[in-house]
Amino acid sequence: MDSFWQHLQNLYSAKSVIELGFYVLLIVVFAETGLFFGFFLPGDYLLFMAGLFCSTGQLGVPITPLVLSLIAAGVLGNYTGYWFGVRTGPALFNKDNSLFFKKHHLAIAKDFYSKYGATALVLGRFFPIIRTFAPIFAGVVKVDIKKFTLYNFIGCILWVNVFTLGGFYMGIKYPHIKDYIRYIVLGLIIVTSLPLVFAFFKGRLRKRENVKELN
Repeated sequence: MDSFWQHLQNLYSAKSVIELGFYVLLIVVFAETGLFFGFFLPGDYLLFMAGLFCSTGQLGVPITPLVLSLIAAGVLGNYTGYWFGVRTGPALFNKDNSLFFKKHHLAIAKDFYSKYGATALVLGRFFPIIRTFAPIFAGVVKVDIKKFTLYNFIGCILWVNVFTLGGFYMGIKYPHIKDYIRYIVLGLIIVTSLPLVFAFFKGRLRKRENVKELN
């Protein structure tokens, strides 16, 4: 349940990040998509609200440079994660837990990758934690760099365009939406929290079933 509360905090911190400026926005996107300590950063909401703030003139950057810059930051972030995975190798799984590194996050990415293969680098863009650790795990197992590059670009282009342009066109269609940011955040909380709540109760149910099997 801790991840649920962390999720709520991320939604509010997204607005704060954008208010700090365009370059801080790019740094955060870069960190969240490739640095293992960036898993707690707001990703999807950050892109959506960046597009929204762009449409209302609060960000001060045109939509085309914004989208291209976010794609560049996300692609470079994944390359950094891949390089880190290659350098650390399987030994990363033996690294002790710390404030900024949790082994179970890497395990989640490993399971996701095992299920979807290299396409996890595309699908994983749309899931917190996996977005951060999928490229790192790809580096650990030394995915072919050409294949990695292809999925890296495809995933990042889709991710950035879906959320950033979604926020941008909503702001264009409803120009007074900037007066209702708090309600938008509330809506994002409800919509994006449902998978987390489902995963939480599914995990609890699985634990109970395992306990019953042991007994």
